[in-house]
Amino acid sequence: MQGFDPDRISVRSAHFIGGRYVEGGSNTIDVKRPSDGVNYAGLPVADADLVDQAVQDSRNAFKNSDWARCAPRERARILRRWADLIEADVKTLAPLEALGSTRPIRDAAGWDLPFTAEGIRFYAEWADKIGGEVASTRADHLGMTIAEPYGVIGAVVPWNFPLVTTSWKVGPALAAGNAMVLKPSEMTPFSVLRMAELAVEAGVPKGIFNVVQGDGRTTGDALCRHPGIAKVTFTGSTRTGAAIMAACAESGTKAVTLELGGKSPQVVFADVHDLEKTARTVARAITTNAGQVCVAGSRLIVQKSIADQFVERLSAIFAELKPGSTWEPETTLCPIISSREMERIDGIVQRTAAQGGRIVTGGQGISMGNGGAFYQPTILTDVDQHMEAIRNEIFGPVISVQTFDDEAQALALADHPDYGLAAGVHTADIGRALRLARGIEAGTVWINRYGRTADFVIPTGGYKRSGIGKDLGRQAYEANLRTKSVLVDFSE
Repeated sequence: MQGFDPDRISVRSAHFIGGRYVEGGSNTIDVKRPSDGVNYAGLPVADADLVDQAVQDSRNAFKNSDWARCAPRERARILRRWADLIEADVKTLAPLEALGSTRPIRDAAGWDLPFTAEGIRFYAEWADKIGGEVASTRADHLGMTIAEPYGVIGAVVPWNFPLVTTSWKVGPALAAGNAMVLKPSEMTPFSVLRMAELAVEAGVPKGIFNVVQGDGRTTGDALCRHPGIAKVTFTGSTRTGAAIMAACAESGTKAVTLELGGKSPQVVFADVHDLEKTARTVARAITTNAGQVCVAGSRLIVQKSIADQFVERLSAIFAELKPGSTWEPETTLCPIISSREMERIDGIVQRTAAQGGRIVTGGQGISMGNGGAFYQPTILTDVDQHMEAIRNEIFGPVISVQTFDDEAQALALADHPDYGLAAGVHTADIGRALRLARGIEAGTVWINRYGRTADFVIPTGGYKRSGIGKDLGRQAYEANLRTKSVLVDFSE
């Protein structure tokens, strides 16, 4: 897709409740473009009263519309129509997604929108596949479990892939018959509004999918604590995930699905078939979206005999990347979401260097002359398990390098005391690959590749502090249903 003029893209600074745009809020937040630092909109913050309005509207829609009661194939038909509208709206949605996010227009149009639409289609097909089961009981009894929607689900989605992560939440929730109130990130709030508008156009009843704008402290907290919310689903940082769990527990127990942070290892053995291909895979895993990805492969664990050669290739690949604004189609290194986040990333790099780590390449911001927040792809060597770059999630284009001699050492280094979201293993020995896949404590292990495909049937989610529950896959659909046990006595 061609580039666009960011000053010609208009946005709606509002909430979407009951099938229409709604003004109002306790105050406003300045929304800036990370590509150039320009403040391009003011975002209304939904207070507890406005959140209550959105939740009550969704509860009414859930109870009074036919969404949960209609034939599941009818829900599926409407969701497929919604997916078609999303995919066809590329000229509006892709620039809207790229405008204030870190997603380059080429990626937003070529990956994010098709992935979003196909994810909703995938969950549409689950609508009539799970409905409960008959239990084994005595001959004059009938026992069964019935799968039912929760009601209204609250969702909080992050800024790094706004449309994609919204589809992860709303697709399975609506396919299972639920309603949803969703809060997008205050840094990337606008593309989701258009998505909600298209849902109504597709035939989703008004109020089944509502969107409230605001920050986590006010809007997000009110949403998680609302008694009308039956479950909360969230993707984002481990720290925020813990706060959401606390809010749900303090306001009455609720089910939660949390996809949280990671410090994912990429383990490279000397026997890889194609060193260049593996190096490019490893590089993409830390530079895609400038490393602002929960599953970013931020820890390279490479066999000592090829370490120097491999790091040299990584450095050369990093040098090929072209930083630029998200509205420029030739951009291959996107901005950091904000100057504040860039300063945080650089702080971790510099403190790790002060602890004894060595900056091989990168290690500073990139001046584009336009106020944008850009950071050089960075390689850190001479690091150990106690250094900050190894311990903490960086969420930027920074990869640390550790070396090993044998498989046992590789497995020991791959394990992280806190995180277990994803991992990559690169080797020609399939037995070794499967042993590591078994041994690494992570929710996803990729072998001789890194990153998701459009295989929505494969779930994602973490171990340890990287989360609870799963997005994607059958598991995500089932997580949007609760089961009711029924026992019938017909002995008389």
